[in-house]
Amino acid sequence: MDMLPILTELSQKTPTKILLVVLDGVGGLPQTPGGPTELAAAHTPNLDVLAQKSALGLLTPVYPGLAPGSGPGHLSLFGYDPFKYLVGRGALSAIGIGADFKDGDVAVRGNFATLDAAGLVKDRRAGRPSDAENRRVVDRLKAAIQELEGVQVSFYTESEHRFVVILRGEGLSEQVSDTDPQKTGVPPLQAEPKTAGAGSQRTARVLNQLSERIREVLADEPQINGALFRGISERPRFPLFSKVYHLTPACIASYPMYKGLASLVGMEVLPVEGVEDAPEGKVKALQENWDKYDFFYLHFKKTDSTGEDGNFEEKVHKVELFDHLLPDLLALKPDVLAITGDHSTPSVLKAHSWHPVPLLLHGPYLRNDTARRFTEDEAARGSLGHLRGVELMPLLLAHAGKLQKYGA
Repeated sequence: MDMLPILTELSQKTPTKILLVVLDGVGGLPQTPGGPTELAAAHTPNLDVLAQKSALGLLTPVYPGLAPGSGPGHLSLFGYDPFKYLVGRGALSAIGIGADFKDGDVAVRGNFATLDAAGLVKDRRAGRPSDAENRRVVDRLKAAIQELEGVQVSFYTESEHRFVVILRGEGLSEQVSDTDPQKTGVPPLQAEPKTAGAGSQRTARVLNQLSERIREVLADEPQINGALFRGISERPRFPLFSKVYHLTPACIASYPMYKGLASLVGMEVLPVEGVEDAPEGKVKALQENWDKYDFFYLHFKKTDSTGEDGNFEEKVHKVELFDHLLPDLLALKPDVLAITGDHSTPSVLKAHSWHPVPLLLHGPYLRNDTARRFTEDEAARGSLGHLRGVELMPLLLAHAGKLQKYGA
C-alpha cells in the first residue's frame, strides 16, 4: 500500500529535528559459524551507550528474501514503496553528478573492469582506480566515441571504477538488460531488449556496439580495459519529500548515486569537504547547516564497499570510525535519531544480501528495551520488533510529533 497520500494529509510542521544516519550495507554475517558479525566484532563504546538509551529492532529494507540495490533500499527508507517508485541506477548516478540528463535520454551506470586475454571478467571494478585515473580514461573515451548509430554518447566520471553514459537520440528505451554478469571468470553479457519495441531493440544494439568500442579504445590499458553496464534508465518523476512530509530536508553524502537519490525526492544536497575515507567533512556540513533544516539524511558508504571487497577487518574499522564520530552527532541534540542501513553487505558474501539490518531509534518517547549494543543479535531482542523499510518514516515522524491522529 502506498502510504504517501495518507502521510501527506497527516504530516504537520513542527520545530523538532530528525537525523537519519544510513550506514550503507551495515548488516553482516559471521566469518565462521558462531563467530561475530562485523558489527559485533567492532569496538563501539559510543554506540553501546546510545543503544542502552534507545529502542532497537530489525528492518527488512524491501521484502524478505530480496537482496536490494541501494536505490530501492534507500527509497524504502525514505518512505517510497520501492515496488511502485522504480528508478534505475543509471538515472541516480546521472542526477547525482549533475550530468546533462534530459527527458527522453537514457542513462547508464558503468563499471570499468579488467578483462583477461580471453575476454573474461577478471575484476569487476578494475582494482578500484582513483578518481583521477577514472577521469583520464573517461577523457580517452570522450575523444574516441561521440556517436553510435545516430545516437549521441556522452561520458562522465562518477567515482573510482564508476562512470556514467548518457545516450541521446530518437526512440531510445530503458527496457534493456544489464551487461554486468555480477561475477568473475565469465564474459560480459550482451545487452538484450526486454520488449519487442523498436526503442528497446535499438538501445540494446547501441550498448553492445559501445561495449565493443570501449574495448577497442582501451585495448592498450593494463587494467581498465573493459566496461560493464548496469541500471539502464530514463529520468523518473517522484513526489517531493518536502510536500509529502512537510519537512525541509537536506542530504549529506559524498557518492553521486546517493546525492542523486536525495535530489530525486527533492532534498537539498549540501556540499561536503574532503573524501569518503575522511568523513569528518560530513559532520562539519551537518554542524554548519543544523539550524537551516529539520530533516537530515546522513550517508556513510565505506561500510558497504569494504563488505563488497570481502574485507571483514576493514569493515569493522569503518564501523569503529563511525563510532568515533557519533559524539559529534549527539552533541547537536536531534529530537529523533535513527541509525540503520539500506541493505546488508556481508564480507563473507562480497555482495548485497537479503538479511535484515539493525535499526536504532533514539527519541523522547521510548518503551523499555533490553538491547545493549547496535548489533544484529541485540537488535533482534529490541522493542521495535521487525519492520519493513517503508515503515521507518512514519515512525520517525510520530516520535518527532509531526503526525496528526489518523481517523476520527
